[in-house]
Amino acid sequence: MNRLRSFGFLLRDVSRLYVRRFEQRAAALGLTLPQCRALVYLALHEGLSQARLAQLTDVEPMTLVRILDRMASDGWLERRIDMADRRARCIYLKAKAKPVVDDIWKLADLTREEAFRGVPHKQASVLIGLLDQVRNNLVTLEPLAHVASSALPPSAHRRRRTRATRSRARSAAQP
Repeated sequence: MNRLRSFGFLLRDVSRLYVRRFEQRAAALGLTLPQCRALVYLALHEGLSQARLAQLTDVEPMTLVRILDRMASDGWLERRIDMADRRARCIYLKAKAKPVVDDIWKLADLTREEAFRGVPHKQASVLIGLLDQVRNNLVTLEPLAHVASSALPPSAHRRRRTRATRSRARSAAQP
């Protein structure tokens, strides 16, 4: 099997397993992955707006509001008016959240140690560097809507035509 061809599948599977293991650890502390992500981002970048935090954590804004409401009621964070835009709120961690963030980092360390068991430190560093480069490459790509259809494989053109043909046939059959 060509390992390069299965790269996407392998990457997705490793990510899924890694996240599942972390979530198991976090659940033991009564935390969810979105809570952990929000707390870590806030620890690294206090004063983020709710909108920006939603983007960074990849959580829907309304879902994030509920998460933040719960964390605020637990005394972990506070919302302050953004002086640049009084309609917006910036989020700051309270002292009570600091030990929780430390626990999250410990969980991340344990999960990473398990994932890299048997992998020499030097190779793990190379892997992380390579993945960082792949991520950077993907971040800088233009959206596919701008890519010419000539960049698609020939079979994709047949599938696209077939779907369009079926769609037109369904539309014509409807009264």
